[in-house]
Amino acid sequence: MLDAVTPLILTRDEEVNIERTLGQLEWAAEVLVVDSFSVDRTVELAQDFPNVRVVQRAFDTLAGQSNFGIGQTTTPWVMLLDADYFVTDDLTREIAALQPPDDVDAYIIPFRYAVNGKRLRATLYPPRIVLFRRGAGRVVQDGHAHRVEVPGRVLTLRAPIVHDDRKPLGRFIDRQRKYMRQEAAKLRTADPRTLNAAARIRKLRVVAPLAVLVHTLFVKRLFLDGFAGLRYVLERVIAEAILSWELIRPRR
Repeated sequence: MLDAVTPLILTRDEEVNIERTLGQLEWAAEVLVVDSFSVDRTVELAQDFPNVRVVQRAFDTLAGQSNFGIGQTTTPWVMLLDADYFVTDDLTREIAALQPPDDVDAYIIPFRYAVNGKRLRATLYPPRIVLFRRGAGRVVQDGHAHRVEVPGRVLTLRAPIVHDDRKPLGRFIDRQRKYMRQEAAKLRTADPRTLNAAARIRKLRVVAPLAVLVHTLFVKRLFLDGFAGLRYVLERVIAEAILSWELIRPRR
């Protein structure tokens, strides 16, 4: 099925990640990169790959960029990726062997998290729809994130994608300041009946950072992963602390 799939990657200043991600996609006849006018070497590095086509578009939302990119593809299936997603060899082989039934519109793929190449034993990153039929899939904005909606049946693959972002911690914090403003707005306006347990804990504000610290460090046992595990715990606590502050401070 590989010849029926176009990987679609959204980028903005991803020079530390893009070569590693594209290097795992040499099986694709075409990889489409939708770049939001990066000011680093992202586009230059992407164009070094003969199967990569780069299209630049001013950023509006992740959903907007994604739906624009979907409209630029021509294959029956699209694989929506971030620039820090590493498609494993096991996943490539699993996709190659797929023979999707007519009523299946998408596949959910699990994630492993890595810090500087070291894969962690656990993550808070949920499985999500990554592979979907081009005519059926539509991307919607969901707080600071985006997700794929499809009308048909959705199946789950076994092999994972590895999330391995090599950007520095300062860049992570800058992004979370923006993302958590959007997440706070989503939580304030959401119908309480639609919130899952994690979202309800987040609305308790100062409880969430402490809960994430205990959950990741001890329940998920990431302290056993050494520095990489501690780095992941720190990132999640920082993100939740920023969200708590956004929920506490007066709305602008």
